[in-house]
Amino acid sequence: MNVYKGKQEFYYKDNCIDLIHGDSFEVLKNLKTESVDMIFADPPYFLSGDGITVSSGKMVSVKKADWDEKISLKEKHKFNKNWIRKCKRVLKSNGSIWISGTMHNIYSIGMALEEEGFKIINNITWQKSNPPPNISCRAFTHSTETILWAKKDLKKAKHHFNYKDMKTINNDKQMKDVWNTSLTKPSEKKYGKHPTQKPVEIIERIILASTEPGDLILDPFNGSGTTGVAAILNNRSYIGIDNKLLYLETSKKRFIAAYNEKGL
Repeated sequence: MNVYKGKQEFYYKDNCIDLIHGDSFEVLKNLKTESVDMIFADPPYFLSGDGITVSSGKMVSVKKADWDEKISLKEKHKFNKNWIRKCKRVLKSNGSIWISGTMHNIYSIGMALEEEGFKIINNITWQKSNPPPNISCRAFTHSTETILWAKKDLKKAKHHFNYKDMKTINNDKQMKDVWNTSLTKPSEKKYGKHPTQKPVEIIERIILASTEPGDLILDPFNGSGTTGVAAILNNRSYIGIDNKLLYLETSKKRFIAAYNEKGL
C-alpha cells in the first residue's frame, strides 16, 4: 500500500497491513484523499470514572484508561466532529463509515456525522446475548450497543452494499438491523485484552456487507486490532492507527495468528 505519507512510525507493515503508531488526528492528515474504501471506528466512550461494573462475574472499576476519561459534552462533540471530518477526506465517494458506540457517545456521533456532511444509512443495534448484570438494580440491564452506518451526503455517492450476500447468510431472508451475538470470546483475547474489544463476528459482517476482496479498510482507533483480523480473514487490506504500544503489540500478534489461520 502507498497511501500514507507521514512521519509516524509503522509498528507493523506487510503487503496488506499498515499498523501505525501515532496520534490518529496527525496520521489522518497524511493519508491520501479518497484512498479508503471503508472505515470502522470504535472511538472513546468517555465513560471512565469512579463507578463500578461487572466483568467475568466480578465487580471492577469502570475506569478503563486515560483515553476514556470523562470530558464535558462540548469537548466530546468537538472531538467527534474533528476525527469524523478528517475521516471524511480520506474516504472514497462510494465508501462508507461504520461507528460503534453506547448511549454515552453515540448521540454526539450521530449529530457530528450529519454536521460533517454524512447521511446515516442504518442504525444497527448489536444485541449482546450474554451482557453483564446491572448491579445497581436502578435501571434495565445494558445489553445493546449501536453501530451507525453512513455515507457521504452527495448525489454521486452510491455506497457499496452486498445485499445478496447478507440475505444468503440470513437464511435467504432480508437481514434486519438488529444483530444478536455474544460478547467477545475469551479465545479472541488470547494475546491481550482491550476494555472495549468487539467480537470478530460483528466486524466480519460489516466488512462483508460493504466491501469487496482487496478493498482498503481504515480503523482510526485500532485498539486490539479486531478490524485488522477481520480484514485479513476476508482478504481485505487494512490501516490501523493507535498511540498505545501495548495494544499495537497485541494487534501484531493477532495479525500473525490470523495469517497462520489462513495458511499464509
